[in-house]
Amino acid sequence: MPGTRVRRRTAHRERRRAARRNALLAVASAVVAIGATAGLIHAGHQDGRDTARPEPTPPPVLQPLPAVPAPTAPAPSASSARPAPAPSRTTARPSAAPKPLPARSTAPAPRSSLFRHPRSQVLDWVRANPDDPRRPVIESRIAAQPAAVWFAAHNPGEIAGQVREVTRGAAAGSRIPVLVPYAIPDRDCGGASQGGAPDLAAYDAWIGKFAQGLGSGAAIVILEPDAIALSDCLTAPERAARFASLARAGRTLRTANPQARVYFDGGHSGWHTPAEQAAALRAAGAATSGDGIFTNVSNFHRTADETAYARRVLAALGGPGGLGAVIDTSRNGNGAPAAGQWCDPAGRALGRTPTTRTGEARIDAYLWVKLPGESDGCSAAAGSFTPEYAYSLATG
Repeated sequence: MPGTRVRRRTAHRERRRAARRNALLAVASAVVAIGATAGLIHAGHQDGRDTARPEPTPPPVLQPLPAVPAPTAPAPSASSARPAPAPSRTTARPSAAPKPLPARSTAPAPRSSLFRHPRSQVLDWVRANPDDPRRPVIESRIAAQPAAVWFAAHNPGEIAGQVREVTRGAAAGSRIPVLVPYAIPDRDCGGASQGGAPDLAAYDAWIGKFAQGLGSGAAIVILEPDAIALSDCLTAPERAARFASLARAGRTLRTANPQARVYFDGGHSGWHTPAEQAAALRAAGAATSGDGIFTNVSNFHRTADETAYARRVLAALGGPGGLGAVIDTSRNGNGAPAAGQWCDPAGRALGRTPTTRTGEARIDAYLWVKLPGESDGCSAAAGSFTPEYAYSLATG
């Protein structure tokens, strides 16, 4: 199975590279040096899709996710793989020398409570099903917990207001919101969650608008799940351009609100080695433009494994001593399923409840980034809430 996946992914990359070669000649010389460093993460290691993919929840009353394949569709084979996505337009635009960032806080992660958005799919279900026998368990163990809010649409005209609605609600209750910008071009390598901004210039502008909604209070930003760990489908120049854009995004967010803590994509303990992940994070500016890394988003690896992995990545990354990590514990109570079972696997359970009081050195928070009960795309349409799945996680 791994050999077949590698051959299929290799053929897929070759088709993409051939289609893009002429378009990339003009930018290759400008970014090839960075690309050589950024290319340290490659397809030779376990594909993150072998466990779980981050199918984000549609933000409350915000834009829905991109369309996804029917949950019963068979996995693509070498002869039936999906067509390659349209050629990327990820040219890095030149810019003036960046302004110095505000001084990084050396204080630990804020200690006040995390924010639970008052509108979500699970809360909608709880309110609509008062007599369902599963309701008390789902309400108390899932709906009552704070969780991340995803922003998955490229909507520059609306994004500032949508983020502001969340951050103002959190500030009113002295809570910390967890926000997930998810609009990088070539998102998910053309997979089920494909989409995002049309090019990196548009993405930079979108992030600028996103930053306008951050306000001035404490916030946690999970910057682009998979944008670093799942970047091997890009050519070296494309990777370098993406990583440069992520570095700009981190700077933009932290400059707009110095109280916001920005975390970069650290993959998970079952994917790339700590050294490889750290090299890519460094190329993406995580050590200088962010506050640390996140791991295990939409995945199932045990908290102890992720804690150890995150510390190894941070040690290899270097940078300021205040860099920390946050871990998605939403579905890792029973650990990872068998290899290849990433889509709504049976036998999983809720992990530790969200908190910024971890008691662990360099671990800033345990978060629910993937909302429990929202499907990966097998038990129901990706991102949709299913009470059966939620109940099984809550009682697992």
